[in-house]
Amino acid sequence: MAPKISLRKRIALNLYSKYKKNESKIHNLNYIFWECTLRCNLNCLHCGSDCKINTSVKDMPKEDFLKAIEQVMPIVNPNKTLIVFTGGEPLVRKDIEEVGIELYRKGFPWGIVTNGMLLNKNRLNQLLKAGLRSLTISLDGMKDSHNWLRGNKNSYNNAISALEMLPAITNLKYDVVTCINQRNINELSTIRDLLIQKSVKEWRIFTIFPIGRAKNYKELQLNSIQFNSLFEFIKRTRKEKNIRLNYGCEGFLGIYEGEVRDNFFFCRSGINVGSILANGSISACPNLRDNFIQGNIYKDNFADVWQNKYKIFRDRSWTKTGICSECEFYKYCEGNGMHLRDENGNLLFCHLERIVEGKKN
Repeated sequence: MAPKISLRKRIALNLYSKYKKNESKIHNLNYIFWECTLRCNLNCLHCGSDCKINTSVKDMPKEDFLKAIEQVMPIVNPNKTLIVFTGGEPLVRKDIEEVGIELYRKGFPWGIVTNGMLLNKNRLNQLLKAGLRSLTISLDGMKDSHNWLRGNKNSYNNAISALEMLPAITNLKYDVVTCINQRNINELSTIRDLLIQKSVKEWRIFTIFPIGRAKNYKELQLNSIQFNSLFEFIKRTRKEKNIRLNYGCEGFLGIYEGEVRDNFFFCRSGINVGSILANGSISACPNLRDNFIQGNIYKDNFADVWQNKYKIFRDRSWTKTGICSECEFYKYCEGNGMHLRDENGNLLFCHLERIVEGKKN
């Protein structure tokens, strides 16, 4: 049995459920991922897309991506629609700045998720001149654990060097993302203190989901006791208010809802979040499997796809199977984050179940 949620929190969750249903009905597109490359300069153990240094999928020509963005301009407010370049490692592309300038001219704010390996002062200045407005850098532990996960002895130092450039830049929103696993779970306090020392204001923590390359490494998964200790750490850190820390948008967390992130759980895939993948596929979050693809920019209009497809995201009643079918919290969770569904739509693991198990031990 799950730990009891207070009446006050249940009322808040019920109200939030109504808000989510309304958001699904309206489905304003305001966050677009562009998987601009599958090339990468690292070989990370937890890579969801199993990117490689050399790949058979060529980088999408920038003109093709910009054409797709032009298609959605009539249905979005560009000033309120963030476009995020992801990969692979976006900075292996030499034309990111050219794309950024065109997006800036169209009124779109844009950002990058990067491992920091190629982010030197000169490249950062070029990106800023092209209109860069947001930046996310991955830091997955202290030196040994970070380099182990990233597969490169220089990765930690490069990420830290990239971070150290950012506090002095005005009008740039940036944060750090950390993927927690059994190698770095005991470093949480040290990582937090390091980030505060480096003047980082915002930090996001994710646990690693078993897809792509990550499913082959059991030590990437936290046990139930570690899972609970992670949320207790996040609660304490948020109360201290020295850094704004949020857990990722991964799943319903029971008693921890409202305690470890700014909002209650809401998977916005296909509701507010869309993506264009490296091969032109139109999807939601880039980490989703092929069975969630809704179209392709080389044969479909992006705006038409967004307006008329994505039913599997906006009506999630199909997820009420297996352990979800009898769960009393299903109306709050609606089957967990979509990236935790496999090729057959089955749930890979349940956050609440892991929390409950940990509380028993």
